[in-house]
Amino acid sequence: MAEGPVRTGKLRGNLPQLELYVPEPRYRPGDTVDYTHLEIPEPGLLARPDEACEASETWPLTLDMIRVLGDDDRAVGPWNPGLDPETLRRMLATMALTRAFDDRMYRGQRQGKTSFYMKSTGEEAISIACAHALAADDMVFPSYRQQGVLIARGYPLVEMVNQIYSNRADPLKGRQLPIMYSAKDYGFFSISGNLATQFPQAVGWAMASAIKGDTRIATSFVGEGSSAEGDFHAAMTFAAVYNAPVVLNVVNNQWAISSFSGFAGAERTTFAARAAGYGIAGLRVDGNDILAVYAAMEWAANRARAGKGPTLIEHFTYRAEGHSTSDDPSAYRSAREAEDWPLGDPIMRLKKHLVALGEWSEEQHEAMDRDLAEQVKAATKEAEKNGILGHGLHHPFHTMFEDVFEELPWHLQEQAEQAIRERQTKWPEWKE
Repeated sequence: MAEGPVRTGKLRGNLPQLELYVPEPRYRPGDTVDYTHLEIPEPGLLARPDEACEASETWPLTLDMIRVLGDDDRAVGPWNPGLDPETLRRMLATMALTRAFDDRMYRGQRQGKTSFYMKSTGEEAISIACAHALAADDMVFPSYRQQGVLIARGYPLVEMVNQIYSNRADPLKGRQLPIMYSAKDYGFFSISGNLATQFPQAVGWAMASAIKGDTRIATSFVGEGSSAEGDFHAAMTFAAVYNAPVVLNVVNNQWAISSFSGFAGAERTTFAARAAGYGIAGLRVDGNDILAVYAAMEWAANRARAGKGPTLIEHFTYRAEGHSTSDDPSAYRSAREAEDWPLGDPIMRLKKHLVALGEWSEEQHEAMDRDLAEQVKAATKEAEKNGILGHGLHHPFHTMFEDVFEELPWHLQEQAEQAIRERQTKWPEWKE
């Protein structure tokens, strides 16, 4: 007679049942917002370690926050980059131009001129400061809210609109979703809708740069939600093991569409603190303070160039508007969250700093905004001559078969010719 299974180990007795913890955001639509739980340090208090320091010296900074601009609109502390007024005005104008561009493209989507758009409202300081702190030929592996990098590097606004409208002048020939730019000549890698893929790509590019003995470094951006993807951790591992000259940025804007940052681990510790687990340098910075962001990126870039390896930077900020034109944030978060955000608006903070220095005025700011709005309007009108969504002005039909193979295989050549013949038969009036 067969014996039954033998039970081993302790009996459970009166042990309590296990419970699964599911994070919940502090505020939902209609709730009163209270940000007193956030630890916002006074500006200028944190030490600035040497760029060649041991990575462990930076780990206390991952639990704090680097800040430069104070409530009196003055720049203080060892992280103050000491930028000249002309550079500050240029950064202010680039942030304002990015916001003006976003606003017009948002309206264009609502008018049916494009299918989709994503704004960077409230996060402009991150991309613009990083673009200014990097060398012009350093490689950027962006997410979909880094349009400010392209604008800061002088990429033509008309070309950006052409891509968004997927018209006949679209440099990507309609093969990418709107706002997923690619600009090799501007050191801007193709944006992917698959989240976090750009992190290991940036690390691999940086490793290749080191192998070749080049001087260029790489940087990449993901949102805090995307940091829960496996690609994030693969990138961190390779960066740490091979001491890759790369700066990895987590833009913590509190929300990954309707999922708040707790689902990516924000309730346990900061995102910057993950640097310690991989043994690399880490910084946590006020993402709405453009001077602090500039200083952090400059520090990390100099460190990478000096052969001291990767740095993880968390930019603590807030997505002031919807995730995209397909999103309604009022369905999942309190309307007061953006209004009451304690770190303010990055454009207004830099504007007030320049005014406090006597290098700017309300009148100059208003004139700048009018001029930038006209600049964006002119670029949009020029791009619309090439067509808008559904207008019929698109790239020639035959281009859908091009740019994959150096020489089109015979069977695809036959399919292309057949498709073109059928199209001409169905629409005799059609012309390329």
